[in-house]
Amino acid sequence: MERIRFVTHRDQRILLLDFTNCSAEDVATLSEHVPGVVTSEPLRSVLVVADFTGAEFNRDAVEEIKISTALDRPHIKRAAWVLTGNLPKTLYDSICNFSARNFPVFDTLEEAMDYLAS
Repeated sequence: MERIRFVTHRDQRILLLDFTNCSAEDVATLSEHVPGVVTSEPLRSVLVVADFTGAEFNRDAVEEIKISTALDRPHIKRAAWVLTGNLPKTLYDSICNFSARNFPVFDTLEEAMDYLAS
């Protein structure tokens, strides 16, 4: 899965979840694979950025994101999302509420990675 990979930014290891320009079906499929990667890492150790630039969402995609973000929560040190207005606020809020997490949103991948590396 080349869309789920670790990268280095400012000497920090960051898990990049590359959802750019994905269909809603691809978002759901990729989201299913995320917990397997994250939960293989130590608790509270993973810096993760999800880049949803140009991605599409439907009910199934949002449900898979909810499940994924809830399952991997104990392993996450800090997370950030890149959104370009393509995910309605009500759906974003439902993901945050379900997973009991907050996801700072950035306009660009560079900004999100800078936040994680700081």
